[in-house]
Amino acid sequence: MEKQELQAKLVELKSDYVRIQSDMDKLEYVKGRVSSAEGQLIRLEEEIAAVNRQLDEIDE
Repeated sequence: MEKQELQAKLVELKSDYVRIQSDMDKLEYVKGRVSSAEGQLIRLEEEIAAVNRQLDEIDE
């Protein structure tokens, strides 16, 4: 992937992360199940880390 594609993917992943985190906050407020949202956040964190590693490799 090119640097611009990775940066665009990173922006998208971060946006998804913020959205899911907001949804999870709402679920916690109404005493809903947050385990699914937590799992999605963990997956997104891993993807964000992987994209950041790829960007670091490109910059080297």
